[in-house]
Order: sequence, then structure tokens, then C-alpha cells
Amino acid sequence: MFLKIKNIPKLSWSSKSSTNFKPKLETLIYLCLGLVLFGFGEGLLIVSGIGASPWNVLHQGIAVNLELSVGTIAFLVSFLVLLLWYFLDQKIGMGTIINFIIIAIMIDVTIYYFNKPNEFFLQLFMVAVGILIIGFGTSLYLIANLGAGPRDGLMTGLQKKTNAPIAYVRACIEIIVVLAGWSLGGIVGIGTFFFALGIGPSVAASLYLVSFKRFK
Repeated sequence: MFLKIKNIPKLSWSSKSSTNFKPKLETLIYLCLGLVLFGFGEGLLIVSGIGASPWNVLHQGIAVNLELSVGTIAFLVSFLVLLLWYFLDQKIGMGTIINFIIIAIMIDVTIYYFNKPNEFFLQLFMVAVGILIIGFGTSLYLIANLGAGPRDGLMTGLQKKTNAPIAYVRACIEIIVVLAGWSLGGIVGIGTFFFALGIGPSVAASLYLVSFKRFK
């Protein structure tokens, strides 16, 4: 049933406008919680050592060459992607700015405090947990409705400009990003494959769960 969800649920704590810069405290708390979880999950995928999400493959590749932390590169890439919004007529919300700040910090914190497991089974388990956490964090951040993250805005902006199916636009972006990251030295592995297969259902299930429980 949850796989049939097509729209982002609107709950009592959802912002009425994505450009609302004076949201309710409850909305802001849910937004920040979602982004903390998102960054933590992304960090777990990197720590697993068997393949990160496509964007973090790019971040890893650039970080290796510039000798900077993955979180720092994630922040800088987010800023550069945000500059592209000007050409895509996208509107920046409070959540857009908070998005790449919190996620970048959480990625570095997770990498610092967690170590790569020695057993392959535990590495797979870390990937699975990471995907579930990212899905849940994404649902909270989307339902808060305080503005898309830089990468999501790039996707929706390109879709509007090209009028191509959203799935096609998303796939093209992810393929280009992961190939660029891999060519620079980012880690592409089975974890990247599982992320591609699992992130959609994870987000959909989390949206259904949050909507069903209402989180009140």
C-alpha cells in the first residue's frame, strides 16, 4: 500500500509554504530531526566501505583529491548546486539552507565516531540500517515543507525545464554523479546498488508511517 503514495502528506506540523521563514517551532524541530537522521544514514553508508549513495561517491572522489573531509565537500557541492537554482527558477526556503549545513556536519560526525566493520555481513547490515534511516529522515524533512534540499531542487528544476519524467531526470543525475565520483576515486560497490534499489521504498514506507501515525 505504501508504494502507491504519490504525494507528500500534509500534517498538523507541516509548513503551509515552502518559503516560510517563520515556521512553528514544532515544524523546525521535525525538519532538523529529519536532516540529522539523513546525514547520519549517509555517514553509515560511507563507513560501511562497500559503496555510498551516488552523491557521496562524488563527495568521496573530490575529497580524496583535495584532501578535505567528505562533509566539507558535501557542503561545498551543495552550495555550488544551489547556484544552479538561479537558472532553474527554483525558490530557496529555510529548509534548503539548513539542509546542507546539518547533513554535512552529521556525515563528518558519523565518519569520525563509527568504524568500518570487519565482517561483510555487518557491512551489509550497516548499509541496510543507513538506507532505512535516510528514508525516515527524508520523510520528516519533506513533510515539514520548508524548502527542498539543493539536490532535490536541482532534480525538480530540471524536470520543469525539460518536461521529462521525474524518474528519468533523477536517474540521469544519479548516473552522471556516480560516474564522476567513481572516476575521481569514490567508492562504488554493492552498497551503492542497494541504495539505488532501496531508497525509494524506504522513503515511501516512512511517509506512510509518519502519515498514518500522525506523530502527534
